[in-house]
Amino acid sequence: MEHSLPSPVSVGPWRTATIVAVLLALLELVALVAAGAALFGPSVAHGVQQAAVRRVFAPIKAVPLAHQPKPGPPTLSRAETSILVLNGNGRAGAAAAAAARVRRLGYVVGGAANAPHNGYVRSIVMFRPGFRPEALRLARDLHVRIVSPLDGLRPADLHGAKLAVVLGRN
Repeated sequence: MEHSLPSPVSVGPWRTATIVAVLLALLELVALVAAGAALFGPSVAHGVQQAAVRRVFAPIKAVPLAHQPKPGPPTLSRAETSILVLNGNGRAGAAAAAAARVRRLGYVVGGAANAPHNGYVRSIVMFRPGFRPEALRLARDLHVRIVSPLDGLRPADLHGAKLAVVLGRN
């Protein structure tokens, strides 16, 4: 069965008119976006910058550790607790000075060295598994607010020490 279709109606100017209308609409959209960016961009950028600054410099909120029992008293005395002091702030001699202070408090200093990087903002007391009570006591003695399990360090990195103090800028 063959059908003969009528010849298509001549392609009229409607396609050209549609293309021109679409291009005009696109041009208007680009102009509106550019005008909006010029009018509102600086104030929005300033607001975003201020929010970012507030977030970066916001005080750290203590988050309670879930399902973790309150630590008992330390089982090791200060004289039995070895500490590795790491300089994480980049200031020359900071680890040696802190090690001397730790020694004066009665702890055994297992060593003083530079931390893997020197961008620490706050000082941290880190502990090996099972030595959280000793870490809390050391943090209290040194007036350090942050106590954490080893983060970024392996127990082997402590060279036998039970705790590590990473010195921050403040």
